[in-house]
Amino acid sequence: MDAIRSRSEPDSITGRSTKEDPMALNAIPTARASHDEYAANQDGEAAPSSSLELHKTTSDMRTTRSRLGLQPQAPIVEEHDLAEQQDWWWAKVRIALREPFAEFFGTMILVLFGDGAVAQVLLSTGQKSAPGGNGFGNYQSINWGWALGVMLGIYVAGDSGAYLNPAITFTNCVLRKLPWRRFPIYLLAQFLGGFVASGIIYGNYIDGINKVEGPGLRTVPPSPTATAGIFCTYPQAFDTTSPQFADEFLASAILMFVIYALKDDSNKGQFSASGAWFPLAMFFLIFGIGACFNFWVPIVAPFCGCLFGGILYDVFLYTGPDSLVNQPWFGLKDLARPKAAILERMEKHQAEGLV
Repeated sequence: MDAIRSRSEPDSITGRSTKEDPMALNAIPTARASHDEYAANQDGEAAPSSSLELHKTTSDMRTTRSRLGLQPQAPIVEEHDLAEQQDWWWAKVRIALREPFAEFFGTMILVLFGDGAVAQVLLSTGQKSAPGGNGFGNYQSINWGWALGVMLGIYVAGDSGAYLNPAITFTNCVLRKLPWRRFPIYLLAQFLGGFVASGIIYGNYIDGINKVEGPGLRTVPPSPTATAGIFCTYPQAFDTTSPQFADEFLASAILMFVIYALKDDSNKGQFSASGAWFPLAMFFLIFGIGACFNFWVPIVAPFCGCLFGGILYDVFLYTGPDSLVNQPWFGLKDLARPKAAILERMEKHQAEGLV
């Protein structure tokens, strides 16, 4: 996760100007230069000048990482890269898949907190022994759980950009030149992270689920004993498809619009984007969306909504050259020559050391 700096501010470690990574969504400072900045700086350096450089484990993984659409230089600090244990087989796997692993565990933490909060509220409803005499939580408890999950997931997945959501990853592939080759492995990591977390929650609350529904009986809303709502959202019985889609679309658009605003260094105002406050800002963003729109990750509407929100921000507010919107004819000419556009983007990524 990139520590946000002015484009011309020198790196505190190398003394050189930092190279902005257009794909990083989040910003948390580390003990030395941020990992992505370190990788970008390494990509721009001349050939190794010492024998130690030849023994960096990350150098052996560059081809594998490039094929996955990841930066050739893995986001680890130099001291760790030169350590003896990095030559072990698992260390090489970890270096090759560092960012997907980060997305997996970040998403897992997010869903653990979110689904865990839903499970606690749903399965304790009506318990008179609870404080307040009616269970161990309410709808606001669910919003707090999801908001905390997002914030902590961002901290866990800092080196990958902490996208934690296929719709956000997709939007950044379209508008922020995130390599499309990275999308499948991020999508897989995020899906598996959420799936594993759901399995953990299910196992942890299986006794409560059996008590509510009965052993071996599984129901979905509007059944009064349904517990499937722990793991996904269900509409109210009176709701129709159009307002459901509109609700998810609007919430997703707000999510993406505000994320881009929080990450836009050129959006000065009285501050410079969100910097290290980004995870806390995301906490309040998710809490607000959950409280106002009952939002979380059905399949189609978030992709459309996130893309719309990102385009809306770029059209009216974003001035950076990396956006598709800030290209001739708003990038529409690329639709007429998709093959040439793909090759052009790949060449630019290679020149910038992104893949």
